[in-house]
Amino acid sequence: MTLPSQYDPFSTEPKWQEHWASHDFYKAQPDPAKEAFCVVIPPPNITGNLHMGHALNLAIQDCLVRYWRMQGRDTLWLPGIDHASIATQTVVERELAKEALGITGDWGQLSEKQRKALTLEGSKQRKAIGRTAFLSRVWQWKAFSGGQIIHQIRRLGSSCDWSRERFTMDPALGRAVTTAFVRLHQEGLVYRGEYLVNWCPVSQSALSDLEVDAKIIQGSLWYLRYPVADQPERFVIVATTRPETMLGDTAVAVNPHDERYQDLIGKSLLLPIQNRLIPVIADDHVDPTFGTGCVKVTPAHDPNDFEMGKRHGLPFINLLNPDGTYNENAGVYQGLDRFEVRKQVVQWFSDHELLEKIEDYTHTVPHSERAGVPVEPYLTTQWYVRMTPLAERALGFLADQKPNFVPARWTKVYRDWLTGIHDWCISRQLWWGHQIPAWYIVGQETLDPIVAMGETEAYQIAQERFGPEVQLQRDEDVLDTWFSAGLWPFSTLGWPEATEDLARYFPTAVLVTGFDIIFFWVARMTMMSGYLTQQIPFQTVYINGLVRDEKGQKMSKSKGNGIDPLELMDHYGTDALRFTLLSAVAGAGQDIRIDYNRKKKESATVEAARNFANKLWNASRFVLLNLKTPPADRQAAFEDNKHDLELADRWILQRLQDTIAQVTELMHDYDFGNAVKRIYAFIWGDYCDWYIELAKPRFGTDTGP
Repeated sequence: MTLPSQYDPFSTEPKWQEHWASHDFYKAQPDPAKEAFCVVIPPPNITGNLHMGHALNLAIQDCLVRYWRMQGRDTLWLPGIDHASIATQTVVERELAKEALGITGDWGQLSEKQRKALTLEGSKQRKAIGRTAFLSRVWQWKAFSGGQIIHQIRRLGSSCDWSRERFTMDPALGRAVTTAFVRLHQEGLVYRGEYLVNWCPVSQSALSDLEVDAKIIQGSLWYLRYPVADQPERFVIVATTRPETMLGDTAVAVNPHDERYQDLIGKSLLLPIQNRLIPVIADDHVDPTFGTGCVKVTPAHDPNDFEMGKRHGLPFINLLNPDGTYNENAGVYQGLDRFEVRKQVVQWFSDHELLEKIEDYTHTVPHSERAGVPVEPYLTTQWYVRMTPLAERALGFLADQKPNFVPARWTKVYRDWLTGIHDWCISRQLWWGHQIPAWYIVGQETLDPIVAMGETEAYQIAQERFGPEVQLQRDEDVLDTWFSAGLWPFSTLGWPEATEDLARYFPTAVLVTGFDIIFFWVARMTMMSGYLTQQIPFQTVYINGLVRDEKGQKMSKSKGNGIDPLELMDHYGTDALRFTLLSAVAGAGQDIRIDYNRKKKESATVEAARNFANKLWNASRFVLLNLKTPPADRQAAFEDNKHDLELADRWILQRLQDTIAQVTELMHDYDFGNAVKRIYAFIWGDYCDWYIELAKPRFGTDTGP
């Protein structure tokens, strides 16, 4: 067999990837005689493109899977993608808006004015075509975008079992989601309640914390005067960054130990504009060093005020409509946008000589990740999961070091989050996603909803309670994407059915993920699995670090410093990129840096890895050129001739055994960087630079790698 003189990744890699996949080399074949090893892929969003973080995460998973497959394990690497409710709905709404407004171009190429127009128009267009037609458009988008991300994962050489590919909106996974919701509801762990949520006025939906970006804003701090009711010449001055919400104030709070205001505690103030009396209360939450030490309390529009309002039994006055305009509780400001209300309230205070002063103030304001607008704490009725019982079970597993975090320092982060946990808002005012399996009695919506596995079962329950003429209407909301993601390690294997895959591969062996979703995903998987399956979903959680740019900065779209892995693969080949990423992993959880010449779009590090691939290619070529008649049984041939080995042969075999032992130990320690470096040292240094040179005289040649 003769190989070309140069390694060409662009012909070699796709050829062999297709060969291995088409011959089911990656397909798990359950074998009771073998120990199982299963990894489920952290499912990327269908709206996403492969970025360098994905490339590192997938390279680590593939390294583990291939290693244990070579060790003879019954190995399953299960791939899949996530439906990403709000991200996908936002993208499709924008496409509808583009068609309606005649706007073309990618989102990043549009002006701020065009983006705002598309964002507002998208929701209108969705409602105009209706839920059924809109979901049809989303499924069309999924077929296109979901196929793209899967193609990119395949392009990275991932040795997944593609016959078991899953999507979070697959019917089987949908049944798992419904089963989990119904079971948790039956056991009192899913309930409806009125609380403050992160609210996006553009999408008009509650948001998870992961869908909110904290942006530093150069804003203002307004100092407003509130007259003391029985001393109209005396004022209490409060400092606020949101003067528009004072229309919903139901108290002013001071610290009980603040000597300046002891005589005011229990007295009433006159709330300006509203001409309403509100009390002065004392609460330890108040920071006496902020502003004047007096804070306005708006329980329906601030999380801290919400808790204070509950402690002191204050009224909750909601000022907002879902679209961010003010409602009837705002009086003359009804119908105005929240920021217009701000302007007019400040002007009113100024006109009435109740505006003490305005200071420049830098503070953090939460923004909707998708819509780019400030979110509002919004008082609304939503579905929640009662988290404490689930967290207690997960903490019980953690006492037995389940799961095992690598590196171990993340165990404390995980434990602290489980210890200080709050109930989880799981309903979203969207159309794309798993629709909540709850039905309301038409005309009697105030009654508790009927939660059931399907409409037929819901009607059976309703007719038994209310008679045969009862009419039902399903809850329009969908579940938070993280609810279905929390079931991923076992729903993908067939739960709630007792499938062969579930019995064989669950709990899974290793989860490879980033530290930023320990709270949002890892903990929710352990809690949901612990409660629903009575098992921890994975034995080990390997936390990979970030891939940083050539200056050590975190890559981000806003900075424009991302490096496209597809571009590097197009230039150097896939194996070169994967080798670079793995060799750069200095230790578990450590960030890595990739050098990159942005003008030339080149990387010296990836170039070096490409050269190593060529070195390995030429070493193989040297062997094949000189191995004239390969024996049918190489192991038998070796045993027959092992006593005739020369010193160089015995030396390289010993170096090989040493390398195997070292790499094995490093792999078990998840020390991928040093494992790769050891392989590199053996192949380039020991084998190519020394052994092949020593072997050349036997073949009468001076050519080699």
